[in-house]
Amino acid sequence: MGHHPPLRFKLGLPAEIAHRAKGGDESSRPFLMYNTGMINLSPEQLVDSVALGNQATVIALQGDLGAGKTTFAQEVGKILGVRENMHSPTFVIMKVYEVDFKGFKNLIHIDAYRIEKEGELLHLGWNEIIKEPENLVLIEWPENVPGLIPKNAIKILFKHVDENTREIMYES
Repeated sequence: MGHHPPLRFKLGLPAEIAHRAKGGDESSRPFLMYNTGMINLSPEQLVDSVALGNQATVIALQGDLGAGKTTFAQEVGKILGVRENMHSPTFVIMKVYEVDFKGFKNLIHIDAYRIEKEGELLHLGWNEIIKEPENLVLIEWPENVPGLIPKNAIKILFKHVDENTREIMYES
């Protein structure tokens, strides 16, 4: 595992990063703008880097309210082919989306913001979820359930820089 230099991005309306990457005019569509002067961790690159293993792939998204965690998760969902609107599962805690991407069958989006005890996530089937290699799990607020996050989880920290800019630091 290594730490990577921070990446800054500007928040826009829901992104169409692939449009920009293919030479699209950035003024024609809203987007998340990633600073190309640093290591680029776009949702596309994150998704391209994941592969099936012996258990679920867990991506821990940590940062303050409004730091960009849900926006990032929504972009990952779009890349994986999720057609429905992905909202933060703050009140339902967990939302499962069927996908068919590189062997992954489920994108599981968890928001642990309202979880007070790790047992609450265990009660929702956490142990079964992380045993299944075909699950790709995005968990917001992993700091609320630190004892349940696998050691091999991809950890991404979102930092609010200003109204339109966020910084991402990640550990792979």
